[in-house]
Amino acid sequence: MRALICGAGIAGLTLAWHLERAGWEVELVERAPGFRDGGYMIDFYGPGLEVADRMGLRSRLFDVRHPVDEIRYVDRDGRQTSRLILTSTLDEVVSLLRGDLARTIGDDVRAPITYGTSVEAAEQTGGGVSVRLTDGTSREVDLLVGADGTGSRVRELAFGDVAPRYLGHHVAAYVLTDAELSRRVGTRYQLRTEPGLMAGAYALRDDRLALLFLRREPDPAIPADPAASLRRHFGGLGWILPDALERCPSPPALYYDRVTQVEMERWHRGRIVLLGDACQAVSLFAGHGASMAMAAAWVLADELTASGERATGGHRTPNGELGADGELAGALERYQQRMAPVIADVQGFGRRFLQWMAPSSRWRIVARDLMFRLAALPGGERLFVNSLSPGGHDLIRSSSTVLERDA
Repeated sequence: MRALICGAGIAGLTLAWHLERAGWEVELVERAPGFRDGGYMIDFYGPGLEVADRMGLRSRLFDVRHPVDEIRYVDRDGRQTSRLILTSTLDEVVSLLRGDLARTIGDDVRAPITYGTSVEAAEQTGGGVSVRLTDGTSREVDLLVGADGTGSRVRELAFGDVAPRYLGHHVAAYVLTDAELSRRVGTRYQLRTEPGLMAGAYALRDDRLALLFLRREPDPAIPADPAASLRRHFGGLGWILPDALERCPSPPALYYDRVTQVEMERWHRGRIVLLGDACQAVSLFAGHGASMAMAAAWVLADELTASGERATGGHRTPNGELGADGELAGALERYQQRMAPVIADVQGFGRRFLQWMAPSSRWRIVARDLMFRLAALPGGERLFVNSLSPGGHDLIRSSSTVLERDA
């Protein structure tokens, strides 16, 4: 069986890892000109971390992690206004750069990756997919996977125009090297907020500093000069921001995007299937996107492998043969049935949590600081999480039952 995966991010790389070990012939194309390194800090945990365990990646992820044991809010002079000490109440969390997670997965992927290339056209005929790429070449494959993000080209080809749900915010992130700023922030996550604005920073190794910005904005249009926009909106907030924004790079070193979610009734059509942010984007501030991407890739590979075994009487064939179209359709449907309820829950949590990341008013900032102080009391951390979402603690713990196939 041959699979073409459009998108060499966390979801696409994870799927490639599993399919090639199940006997598939896999190829990836990625529209970015090269591997996308760096990015923003993520908290990686739950079913995604369990998938990483099953892939034998845990120790390598811990080698590149940046432990976070405190979240601290500060005023314009850098003085603490509230803080949350992170304890073992929550599941184990690995804090690392998104690019470091992708690289750790990609280091074990044998499939070829063609950068600077995407899917131009796709036609399903005779039990396969004829794919024309933007570099002018063509492929004949058994399965086309769109793991190409919220602006997915594969999704557009298979489903037409599906507009992501805009959540009313712009987000930006970059990494700079500055020993003094890194020392001032230290190994804790520090944040500065004003109504509708949030800026966060965390010191990395080698005198680097990771910065993240969130701004409430009714207009989804990306500004012509994202760096200038950041300086205009955040430069007057004090703390380390004037110095840090002087060093703000332009894209692609500066990540700048809308905060969106993708909600779809169907994730597959014939022999084309969507994965990761292309169909299940939970948004950056749901705090679970990378974990969900890896879990979904595991589930998709699991269902494809199981269908192949059913098609051959329980025996795995050397090339991962699936058999008739009905076997493939069943595998893709079961993949969606397993993942869709979990994705819907995480998306709902993300929408509720977003209002506390960049509070829209001064009273919300005061309420958030009060919640952080209450969270410091015995049992307060659980109450804090549950106050954001009913059953929120169970969601943050992310039961890994989604990884287990029904008998």
